[in-house]
Amino acid sequence: MEYILHYIWKYRLYSTVDLRTTENEHVEIIDPGIENNDSGPDFFNAKVIVDGTLWAGSVEIHEKASDWIRHGHATDPLYDNVILHIVEVDDKVIYRSNQTRIPQLLLPIPEKVLDNMDWLLNNESPLACKERLPAIDGIHKSEWMDALLCERLQRKTEDILHWLEQYEKDWEQVFYILLCRNFGFGVNNDAFERLARSLPLKHIQKQRGSASQIESLFLGQAGLLEDEYQTQHHYYHFLQQEYRFLKHKYNLQPLPSHIFKRLRLRPNATPHIKLVELAAIWIKHGTLFSSILEAKTIREIKDYFRVSPSIFWETHYQFNQKTHSCKKQIGENALNILLINTVAPLLFAYGKARHLPECQERALKLLERMPPEQNYIITSFRQTGIEVKNAGDTQALIQLKREYCEKKRCLYCRFGFQLLKQS
Repeated sequence: MEYILHYIWKYRLYSTVDLRTTENEHVEIIDPGIENNDSGPDFFNAKVIVDGTLWAGSVEIHEKASDWIRHGHATDPLYDNVILHIVEVDDKVIYRSNQTRIPQLLLPIPEKVLDNMDWLLNNESPLACKERLPAIDGIHKSEWMDALLCERLQRKTEDILHWLEQYEKDWEQVFYILLCRNFGFGVNNDAFERLARSLPLKHIQKQRGSASQIESLFLGQAGLLEDEYQTQHHYYHFLQQEYRFLKHKYNLQPLPSHIFKRLRLRPNATPHIKLVELAAIWIKHGTLFSSILEAKTIREIKDYFRVSPSIFWETHYQFNQKTHSCKKQIGENALNILLINTVAPLLFAYGKARHLPECQERALKLLERMPPEQNYIITSFRQTGIEVKNAGDTQALIQLKREYCEKKRCLYCRFGFQLLKQS
């Protein structure tokens, strides 16, 4: 209950009619103060009038009044500036360390707020507020979507900056890892990231003069050149020999092939095809992130990824599965996913790290110009009437679903806040 009192106080959702302390003193709240996320009282710089006297100081919130003593505040000078104690249960008169009494308030919560809170927090639906979302004003939706998009980019930026620390500020290496991860397209993201971390970009750059060696590095490091019995095709054995040489040269340890999921994947999405497409990108571009920083248009960025693997893969999806001739190339939808999940976050993080707001703005504009993603999360929000115009909107809704809906953080969602106030 304490966190609910904290929330009610912070957002002024309490009733203001005839507020009185447990000693029957009249209370008028001028300012609830600023939330304190460090040690000390819960709110500081609050202003309240108690029995006609204006007080300025801190506010502490507990479920029970006796928690003041149990938490050691009665002897802690840090709490001597508390001017009001908010509680649910009045079971103790409390004092500061200098023995002056602190006024206590049983915060009156309107019945409609409690009902709405109970409905939100105890609703078992994956999207608790689905039926009531249409009632929220469009301006509140738009403002929250903008904030959610920035939250998502900021969260991704923190991951990227953490990787930068690991890899000595090497943006190309970090871009390579993130691109490889997103080439897993959900089902194989973790496996593809493991591969990128086990196969440094500098080794690939050194072998760019040989397309077959780049392919052998990606396939071999993924453990897909380990089973001699799987095929008699000469290209397989050729790549196997190339990888054995490079494995020894760079002291590589291949990953177990079973970490790459293959079941129920379309032929163009199998690990073999995704890996040779990755190889084709790095055969063509040695420093891809630098090129993207210089690109002027979305089309120009996409063209960097429009590459085809070696001719062998025109008639194969795996070494032992020959098929009709079909040129392999990354599809438009996959390109959009790569720009949304790789290029935009890197541009945003680069702008933040280098203090280049224009670079962050470029990332936001890129998302605004990309078509919206299609998945079950977006579908569920569209059914509530939320307008989804571009990839920026879909990234915002994914952030909302992952960080608020799934974690039942309805009280910290602006949609939830608007619904709490409704009658």
